[in-house]
Amino acid sequence: MVDEQDIAELLRERGHRVTRPRRAVWDVLRRAGGHLTAEEIAERVHGDQPGVNLASVYRSLALFSELSLARESRLGDAEASRWELAHPDEHFHLVCQRCGDVDHHVGTVVAEVREHLRRGHGFLTDDIELTVTGTCADCIAATGA
Repeated sequence: MVDEQDIAELLRERGHRVTRPRRAVWDVLRRAGGHLTAEEIAERVHGDQPGVNLASVYRSLALFSELSLARESRLGDAEASRWELAHPDEHFHLVCQRCGDVDHHVGTVVAEVREHLRRGHGFLTDDIELTVTGTCADCIAATGA
């Protein structure tokens, strides 16, 4: 995982300035351990850095996405985009429709889809975002189903 010192070095290496908003957004993403909307990130950033506005948060997120350091996901039809630290495509999202919990699952299905598209359709994928909706084990247990 890239820490605060590493993010500063990485930004400089790639020709970007290390700014207070970028550090603050990175710190929130690192500590979050989950998926946050840009507004939730801005709220947490604002708690530590009151002068950082929502536009700065969006610009930082866009840069981190461009540098493959953060990942934007839509985890439901009506959901706002959610952000997290970047992870390999093989980590896909399991979204509980009852409690809203989001879990990463690691498996071979994404690699299989990528290979199927390459061999069967001559299509080379850049990114695959797989989100599976359903009911989590805790919600199933709570309902006795």
